[in-house]
Amino acid sequence: MKATCKKYILNFKQPSGTSRGVLRTKETYFLIVEHNDRKGVGECGLFRGLSADDRPGYEEKLQWVCDNINLGKEELLKQVFDFPSIQFGLEQVFLSLESNHPFELFPSKFTEGKNSISINGLVWMGTFDFMKQQIKEKLKLGFTVIKLKIGAIDFDAEIELLKSIRKEFSSNEIELRVDANGAFSPNDALEKLKRLSDFDLHSIEQPIKAKQWSDMADLCDKTPLPIALDEELIGVFSIEEKEQLIQTIKPQYTILKPSLIGGLAGSNDWINIAKAHNVGWWITSALESNIGLNAIAQFTYSLNVSMPQGLGTGGLFTNNIQSPLEVSNGALHYNPDLQWSFKLSP
Repeated sequence: MKATCKKYILNFKQPSGTSRGVLRTKETYFLIVEHNDRKGVGECGLFRGLSADDRPGYEEKLQWVCDNINLGKEELLKQVFDFPSIQFGLEQVFLSLESNHPFELFPSKFTEGKNSISINGLVWMGTFDFMKQQIKEKLKLGFTVIKLKIGAIDFDAEIELLKSIRKEFSSNEIELRVDANGAFSPNDALEKLKRLSDFDLHSIEQPIKAKQWSDMADLCDKTPLPIALDEELIGVFSIEEKEQLIQTIKPQYTILKPSLIGGLAGSNDWINIAKAHNVGWWITSALESNIGLNAIAQFTYSLNVSMPQGLGTGGLFTNNIQSPLEVSNGALHYNPDLQWSFKLSP
């Protein structure tokens, strides 16, 4: 086997705001493997400032993987257990190599174009008017589930925004999810959750920063609004610690981002633990290119999900890889008549 890795910079169509700052570019890496006249590709979706593997030595570790690709999938995965995005890239590339088509990792009615995956529309932080404009655009596109990033502008302005949505649309018409990305402090989080609960929200993601298990457990116990853990899962590697986290915090939901939690195997670990403790879950992309998004979407469909997932990030970039993935009427589709623009040549 021969392996190579390519760095790729994704450019946002417009700056996208979160409580951690404004995103303009997103760095990622493509892992390409050749074996017996077959080629496979996987994406190592490093997320600067968020990934557990955003640390010195990342590119060196990727090069080590390329140099030692003949060790095989299982041994390589053991050697990169604390590099979740590389784990996910390796899982993809071996599935790609073994598949009849390098981009059909989980053949299904989804990849045949016969079924779709319901997803939420994502509204980024910004001014009141900018966020309201995004909401109108999502509604025009047929979304009935909208996720709003909150915690960066004035909280009262965000409350007014939610109030204006609920004046026009009931919870039966539009499901609202909010994501604070850890923006609230433990001291005022419960009061803010109480105010948010007036708007019949589906859930709030990560109201306070991760690694505050006691405070988060207290919030999950007292909250009037279902809480979903997101960043909390990042950097938790062992099954024992995953179990301990869920047992301690007792969240209502967990949100699974394969690039950040150890790929498909890591996601399956969290799903099994969540099910054992009656905790809900859904899967979200983490600003991967369409290479990684495609793998996440096909994996998600294979799990027979019913609730809307967070897989609508493919249209955010000016220079994404052209693919059969399309979003229409609030769902992600795979159009087998469309071609991939990615060239599998090192």
